Amino acid sequence: MSHLSDAADAMAAVVRTITDDQLADKTPCTEYDVRALVNHLLFWGPSLAGGGRKESVPQPAAAESDVDLAAGDWRGRLLDLLDDITSSWAPPSAWEGETSMGTPHTLPAPVLGDMIVGELAMHAWDLAVATGQRLELPADLLAHLHDTVFANVEQGREMGMYGPQVAVPADAPALDRILGLTGRDPAWT
Repeated sequence: MSHLSDAADAMAAVVRTITDDQLADKTPCTEYDVRALVNHLLFWGPSLAGGGRKESVPQPAAAESDVDLAAGDWRGRLLDLLDDITSSWAPPSAWEGETSMGTPHTLPAPVLGDMIVGELAMHAWDLAVATGQRLELPADLLAHLHDTVFANVEQGREMGMYGPQVAVPADAPALDRILGLTGRDPAWT
């Protein structure tokens, strides 16, 4: 299994248990409730999958706020999308060269792939804590996330992916330290 598939599997486990009456619940991402975060994932997910195939995928609207993708069978669509992201990044060739998320700006494929791993894992945590679940991530994924998030944290902040660092004790669990790096408070309730 790859780190990306581990992160996607963790998110899928969370998504499967979210009920429709939890869509209005707040998340640690202050700009999103659960519904808006699901919408965010459905909006950008095809571009994440396209990045693995080195394809540009058109957005479903000019902005996330212009479309409600969290209607109908949002859960089934999101689970299918997680499978698509995983399969598009499965071939070794996906991790070679340059790619993008459908924008004119390209990144080395390994950098974008690792950013996707982080996005899936962090948003899985966001959804889990917002809906009263506990996120379980394998130790090797946590080690990988710590290394890649730490190495790319400033770039992530410049891109608006991460907020200001939240102070977390050095002896805190690995997930808490990663959350703090990304600007999330591990004690969020």
